[in-house]
Amino acid sequence: MTSVITTSPVLNTTFIRPNGFYIRGFYALENSNYFFIFLGVIYVATLLANASIMSIIWFAQPLHTPKYFGVFSLALVDVSYSTSLIPKSLDLFLYGNRLVEYNTCLTQMFFVHYFSAMESYALMVLAYDRFIAICFPLRCKTINSNTKMIIVIIISWVIPFIVVLTMVSFITRLSYCKSVIVNSYFCDHGPVFKISCSDYSINWFMAAFFIVSLFFLPLALILLSYVCILVSLLKIAEADGRRKAFRTCTSHLILVAVFYVPLLATYIIAWVNVYIDTDTRILNTSLSAAIPPLLNPIIYTLKTDEIMDQIKKYIRNRKMALSR
Repeated sequence: MTSVITTSPVLNTTFIRPNGFYIRGFYALENSNYFFIFLGVIYVATLLANASIMSIIWFAQPLHTPKYFGVFSLALVDVSYSTSLIPKSLDLFLYGNRLVEYNTCLTQMFFVHYFSAMESYALMVLAYDRFIAICFPLRCKTINSNTKMIIVIIISWVIPFIVVLTMVSFITRLSYCKSVIVNSYFCDHGPVFKISCSDYSINWFMAAFFIVSLFFLPLALILLSYVCILVSLLKIAEADGRRKAFRTCTSHLILVAVFYVPLLATYIIAWVNVYIDTDTRILNTSLSAAIPPLLNPIIYTLKTDEIMDQIKKYIRNRKMALSR
């Protein structure tokens, strides 16, 4: 299963790169196939929900604003994140193809971690939009025009790309002389480098840098933006005006909670060194990855008047067309 390359005859060292990795998945969870069927249902619903909200924003001219460019970006990330993760998991665990080729494994590792980081950055972009709209209401259209918002979105796609590409590229320097069994449900970065027999201290560093720069930094900026928003809202004299302004933030705050609370719980538990069995960890991480992309478009649709108005307008137009 492995190919061996002698890299330094002087030091008498060998470098072993496996042909692939075996994805272990659940250890003892009974009927785990049903769980992955459930993930498949979530994936289909995620595609339909996000495709719907992207179509509404694309065709509704009134929604061609910085805020909804950010929502469109989030929906695109949701589709990409789910697609990079769930179909391959279904292939692995429903059809028994648990051996993943080396290059395929690294490819999946890159895209899953890239789009998970993009989810975090997309939420930060939406927080930036709310910050400008509420803290600078008279100048928001000049500070955050459509063109400027597109530039912000492009930057938010480029930064995670560079970080994740660097992190995954360091996997190629690792040698695997003992095990190729990955204790996860996909080619996860941590479980892959931990089974290496090389010094993986640089991989530990890159994993920490990935978490801090692509998850905790955006969260800190989101929280800071809402501190500024809260200060601005307190300056509004009318209580009704404060409620209306804050109501525009509620859908975004729900999305932030749905995405970050499970993530923070996982990292806090790991930080305090509480033991979690592998099955529980996999179950938690898989649901944390699958549920937010499904809920995001639903929450935005139900909590945003502009989108609901466009849906109602479309339904009215369809009824009028059918009645003719």
